[in-house]
Amino acid sequence: MHLDLSNLNLDFLSGLDFDPVSLLFGQASTTLANLSRYILPLIGLWIVARCVRSMLRERYEPETWAYLYLAGDVMIPLRHWECILGRAKSVDGQIDDPGVERIHACLIRGPQGDWTVYGLGKGATYVNGDLVQPGGALIQDADVLTLGQVSARFVDLTEEERSALLKYRHAPGRQVRPGATMLLLTVFQIILLFQQLTYNPEAGLGVIMGFGILAAAQWTYFTVVRTAGQTGFEPEILALFLSTVGMSVAASKTPDDMLKYIILFGVSVGLFVFMCLWIRDLKRVKAVRLYAFFAAVGLLAVTLVLAPERNGARNWLEFGSFTIQPSEFVKVLYIYAGAATLDRLFVNRNLIFYIGFSAACVGLLALMGDFGTALVFFVTFLVISYMRSGNFATVFLAVAGAALGVMLVVTVKPHVVARFETWGHVWEDVYGNGYQQVRAMSAAASGGLFGQGAGNGWLVDIYAAETDMVFGVICEEMGLITGLCCVGALLALAGFVVKNASSGRSSYFVIAAAATMSMMLAQVILNVYGTMDILPFTGVTFPFASVGGSSLIACWMMLAFVKGSDMRANASFAVKRPERFSGGIGVDDADPGPDGGYDDGSGGYYDDGNGPGGYYDNGPADPGGYYYPGGRR
Repeated sequence: MHLDLSNLNLDFLSGLDFDPVSLLFGQASTTLANLSRYILPLIGLWIVARCVRSMLRERYEPETWAYLYLAGDVMIPLRHWECILGRAKSVDGQIDDPGVERIHACLIRGPQGDWTVYGLGKGATYVNGDLVQPGGALIQDADVLTLGQVSARFVDLTEEERSALLKYRHAPGRQVRPGATMLLLTVFQIILLFQQLTYNPEAGLGVIMGFGILAAAQWTYFTVVRTAGQTGFEPEILALFLSTVGMSVAASKTPDDMLKYIILFGVSVGLFVFMCLWIRDLKRVKAVRLYAFFAAVGLLAVTLVLAPERNGARNWLEFGSFTIQPSEFVKVLYIYAGAATLDRLFVNRNLIFYIGFSAACVGLLALMGDFGTALVFFVTFLVISYMRSGNFATVFLAVAGAALGVMLVVTVKPHVVARFETWGHVWEDVYGNGYQQVRAMSAAASGGLFGQGAGNGWLVDIYAAETDMVFGVICEEMGLITGLCCVGALLALAGFVVKNASSGRSSYFVIAAAATMSMMLAQVILNVYGTMDILPFTGVTFPFASVGGSSLIACWMMLAFVKGSDMRANASFAVKRPERFSGGIGVDDADPGPDGGYDDGSGGYYDDGNGPGGYYDNGPADPGGYYYPGGRR
C-alpha cells in the first residue's frame, strides 16, 4: 500500500508559535524542577543539621580570666568578667563551707582589666584584712580575699598567660567546615532560583540578579571575616538560610521588586556588622543605654500620633511610597537598653526603672492596636526581668498585671475581639474572619512534605501572606520539611544561646542574647500557630523569612547580640580576643629579675627561681605558694 503525501496541505501550522528546541528544553527544565522539589528540603535539613552539630554537639573550652586559690591546692577558675561567689551550686565560684553564704560576693572585671569585689550577703567580705564596703573594693593580683572564715588568693592572669591558654582552646570549624556549609547554602539558593525561573512566569532578570547578588554578598562576607581569623559562622549561615527562603517568597509575590529586597538585605547585613563592632566595647555600650531608653519610647509615641490606622492598628509611618514599621527597630533598642551588667542587677531602682520602661513600651503598643507585637515584648520582658532579678515573684506579679491589661485591650479594640472570637472556628467563617487562615492551611496541606515548587503557589496572592502567613507560603512552595527547617534554625540559635550562658563574659551579653532568642521564638510561635489556628491570629512576622524591610533589618541587628554571646575561640568578631585586653602585667611590662625571670618590683612575683613568697615561682614548692596551670605559682 502506497501513501502519497505530496498533496498534503500544512499551511495551517504556519500560524502556530512552535519552537521544537524551546519545547524540548522546556520539558527538560520542568522535569528537573520537579526532581529538585525533593532535593531542596533535604539540603535545607543538611544545612541546619551541620550548624546544630557544630554549635551544640561539639565541645569548646571556656575562657579563663583569673583564679582563686584556696587551702589544700583547691583552684577555682574565674571564667567571666562578672563572677558570683558563694556556697550555692548555681554560682560561678562555689566555696563549700558553712561559713560562706549561698550568695556571698561577686567579682567584676572592669574595661581596663581592674577587678572589684562586692559583698552581696550578710556575711563579711575582706580584701587583705580590710572589710569590703557597700561600694565595693579593688582587688589586685596576689591579694587575699576572705569570705567568712575562708581565705583565697586572687591571681589575675596577664595578657601573655591568657594568650598561652588560648592555644589550648579549640576553635570551631575543625570538624564541621563552615566553607562546606556555605557551599550547601549556595546549592540551596541555586535550586530555588531554578524553580522560580521554571514555575514563576513573572521571574526574570531581576530574580536572577537578586539571587546572584545574595550569593556574592555572602561569600564576600565569609571571605573577609575568615581572612581576619574568625571561624564561627553558624549563626550567620542560619540567618542567611532563612533570608534566602524569604527572598524566594519575595520573588513569588513581587518579582519586580527584587532590587529593593536585595538593597534592604545589604543594609541589614551592614547594620549587623556595625552592631557586632559596636558591642565589642562594653563600656561604650553602657554609656548610651539611657539614650536607647528614650529613643524606644519616642519612636512608639511618634508612631501612635502620626501613623494612619490600618486594620485597626497604627504601626506604619509613611514617607511617600516608602513605609517603615518603627516597632521593629524598637525591639533592638528594647533589648539593648534592657540588658544589664551584674553590678547593676543588685540595685533595685534599676529593675524598677526597667519595669517602668517596659510598661511604657507595651502600653504604647497596646494603644497602637499592635496586640501581637505587644505580646512579643511582654514575653521578652518576662525573660529579662527574671534574668535580672532571679525572682519568680517579680515574674508572677508582671503576669498578673498583664492579664488585666489584656482584658482591657480586648474590651476596647474590636479587631482584637474579632480575632479571639474566630480562634478555633475559622472553618465556620471561611469568607469572613477566617478567610486568611483557611487558605493558609489549605495551601500548606497542598504542599505536602516537599512542596509544589518555588514560585508555583497561589497563597502569595492572599493579603499579607508573605508576612503574617509566610509559614503557609513556605510549606506550600517548599514543603513542610523546609518549613520545619526554618523553625529548627531558630531553635538551634536558641539552644546555642542557652549553651553560651555558662561561658559568657558579661551578664549583659547573656541577657541580651537570651532576650533576642526569646523574642524571635515568641514571634515564630505566634506566626506558625496563628497561621494554623492553634493560637489567635496576631499578624506577627516570622524572623528573617517574612518579607519586609523593617523586620529583616531588625532581625539582623538583633543577631549581633547572639554573636556577642559566642565565646568560642576565634569564633566571633563581636568579641575581642582575650589577649587583646589591657590589664595585668605582661612580659613586656616587667623588669628582668635576678634569676632571669620577671620581677614586678613587689618581691619577685614573676621570678622563675626563688622569689620571696613564691606566688608565681616556677621552681620547687614554697610554703604558701599558689599554683597556676603551666607552672606559675
